[in-house]
Amino acid sequence: MKSLQVHSCHLIGPKYVIDRFGPASRRSQILCKVKERRQKMYEHSPLLVGRRRTKSMLQMSPTDKAAITIGILAAVSVGSIFYVARTTTADVATINMHTLPHLDFSGDLRARCVESYFEQTLNHFEATHETYQQRYFVCEEFWRRADAKDADGPIFFYVGNEADVELYLNHTGLMWENAHEFGALLVFAEHRYFGKSAPPDAATRLQYLSSEQALADYAVLLDHIKDAHGAAASPVIGFGGSYGGMLATWFRLKYPHVLDGAIAASAPVLSFLGQDPPANLTAFSQIVTFDATHAAGSAPNCAANVRRSWDVIFDAASTADGRAWLQSSLGLCDPIGDVDDLVDWVKGAFDYLAMGNFPYPSSYMTNGASVLPAYPVRAACESLAPAFPLTKEGNFSLMRALSQAVGVYYNSSNDQACYRVAAASADEQADDDLWDYLTCTELYEPQDQGLDDMFWPRAHNQTQDAADCLAKWNVTLRPHWARTQYGGRKALREASNLVFSNGNYDPWSGMGVLEDLAPTVVAIRIDGGAHHLDLMFSNPGDSDAVKKARADEKKHMWQWVHGAKKD
Repeated sequence: MKSLQVHSCHLIGPKYVIDRFGPASRRSQILCKVKERRQKMYEHSPLLVGRRRTKSMLQMSPTDKAAITIGILAAVSVGSIFYVARTTTADVATINMHTLPHLDFSGDLRARCVESYFEQTLNHFEATHETYQQRYFVCEEFWRRADAKDADGPIFFYVGNEADVELYLNHTGLMWENAHEFGALLVFAEHRYFGKSAPPDAATRLQYLSSEQALADYAVLLDHIKDAHGAAASPVIGFGGSYGGMLATWFRLKYPHVLDGAIAASAPVLSFLGQDPPANLTAFSQIVTFDATHAAGSAPNCAANVRRSWDVIFDAASTADGRAWLQSSLGLCDPIGDVDDLVDWVKGAFDYLAMGNFPYPSSYMTNGASVLPAYPVRAACESLAPAFPLTKEGNFSLMRALSQAVGVYYNSSNDQACYRVAAASADEQADDDLWDYLTCTELYEPQDQGLDDMFWPRAHNQTQDAADCLAKWNVTLRPHWARTQYGGRKALREASNLVFSNGNYDPWSGMGVLEDLAPTVVAIRIDGGAHHLDLMFSNPGDSDAVKKARADEKKHMWQWVHGAKKD
């Protein structure tokens, strides 16, 4: 490694300087100047990493704004058309492999539930009468009604997050697999504005899209469900992963009389500005990098080769010939436009692969579009194992290997002849735009990168992000509102009946609760666990760590149920 650093360039404060290990060549001097200019550019480039998607906040022209409005309106109008087409019964059966011999969860689980719509209040915080239709699923298969010996079984409530709720219905095995033993009624609620739960004229009335409104939706919906099913005394346990885990946490904080406890998996509730101690803004990229190292089972050279690839890309993209060379070597369908879009697209593959770094094949991270292999980061790193020569030919081989690596995510179905950078379906783009709005108004989670990871240097720029929010959505960025509204660590220390689970392969774990904060606010760490792995169905590939995590979660669930019945 030291020999590769002799003429390398390092970031020291705001400046790039030549490594001190040897004399600087002319190329090193030029490279440092180029990197310094790039660094200034990156300081004005926002980085907002999404829960399950790469987010960007870009300045929008009036034409762009109109396109976004039309896109959101079209997507929310047709609801889950795209999702249903992607999620085939065979695919769900593959996802739902399990090790419980007495229970069968194969096939599409929607068929075992009743889909309903509730006339929900649009604005809970004003005395108005306008409503929208909120979708939810109720699954009564395992529900135990009261008899002479037992009270009604509990309600297991999935706290819907930023996607079609059918995705979570078909993947949240922790709820399904425990429903029989608990005699639980399963409820999967959809988040307002997502899936089929769109208010009238949703695209032009985004002011009612917020976590506060969503939590109030869930409280009102649960009252309705309890009344409709004669289950007034049934304890309610919440489940959620990622943003859903954050919502489950906040639901317990805001409505403790409604929710008796919550499993918050991979919930980065400490990702917001204003925390004490401050949020770790570099954690996400550091953990993605960890997944690409030998310590996490990946090829030893993988992270180093990814780190080297950015200089190759930026240098080549500075000329027309270099862009053509990049298009060929990376297997892109179209000529390269903005190089920042290209590198974000490449990085996005590693982000998603790290979040979905499960020990078995899964289509969760692709929303059912295709199946990723077991430990997909390791699979991606296989092509990046060699030590590529520091030559033009070596750079070409590196780019071809990088193309194969990102193909584990972007071409996992092996049906793409070439790649289209940042291509997204209409419903995915609509969800991205809705999340971008939430990021501006209350869920601002800035990220930095390029210091102790395998990515190029880029720091968040709150001033630019605020300008982008105003230009794109005509809203004021509220960088501290999530912490102000929900309280951060201090509020959690005063809470009860919360389980936070995090796996060390999950990039979001660095912003989660990793230690117990109160007697019944507990943290579970899962060695080798990716993004809310513990919520998934049991699988023969499960490690002892995730099996223990699920057993511990069940223990807490029983405590909450018994405690609620005593009350």
